[in-house]
Amino acid sequence: MTQEELVAEALRIAAAGVTPQMTQQQKDDLLEESFMSLLDRQSMTPFFARVGQHAAGGFQGSQGQYYMHEEPRLSVMPAKPTLMDYFRKRVLLNKRAGTHLLQSAALAMKNGLPDKLVLACLLHDIAVVVHVRCDHGYYGAQLIAPYVDEETAFAVQYHQALRFYPDAAYGYEYPELYTRAFGEEYAPPAYVARDAQFARNHKWYEAARLVTTNDLYSFDPDMNVQIEQFEDIIGRCFRQPEDGLGFDASPASHMWRSIVWPNNFL
Repeated sequence: MTQEELVAEALRIAAAGVTPQMTQQQKDDLLEESFMSLLDRQSMTPFFARVGQHAAGGFQGSQGQYYMHEEPRLSVMPAKPTLMDYFRKRVLLNKRAGTHLLQSAALAMKNGLPDKLVLACLLHDIAVVVHVRCDHGYYGAQLIAPYVDEETAFAVQYHQALRFYPDAAYGYEYPELYTRAFGEEYAPPAYVARDAQFARNHKWYEAARLVTTNDLYSFDPDMNVQIEQFEDIIGRCFRQPEDGLGFDASPASHMWRSIVWPNNFL
């Protein structure tokens, strides 16, 4: 499917679901969901594994010449990438998802959450933005665990399960967006239900629950948030490896390094 065909099909799917009562924000959300559903069906060849497009470099594979090099449409990462570099050069290129992270963290800061939970809100969907959508809480927690407080990683991991379960004590209701996306009768998978119950009984339940209560499902067009507003919190709460993210000896290093290569982003 070409880009033009993809756009046309997404518009057709979204238009079929529009009702007269919908707000513009709801229509925008519907269109985005249509794009996501179509993109999930596409099989994309990684940029660095395309054959015969360059004259030198790489190694010889069974199908021809394979390459590991920078995608020319994106900024080159520095030799020792920092978390701020990833936000500026990768995360924030996905404008909608990047804005979601910034606004969620800004809300957490406004609500007086401790720095480590503001950071959790800033990073809670980082796997969605730069890597994978499936089990993003679990994957995101593994991505950041070597560099953050243990409670921060816990909050990121278990927000994924808890978001499906209301908690009146914290003012958290089941998101209306989920009803539209999954249907009235949707029941999360068994492992999600199990992990939500585990989190409820954990000493850090509040941390994970506060991520869900500050997880914005709509965007404020009048809220202008910049990543620089969180630079001090990142400096205090994120343990930046000296060799750069992706090049230290942590178990998550290879995951950060793969984000340098943009085949998984575009």
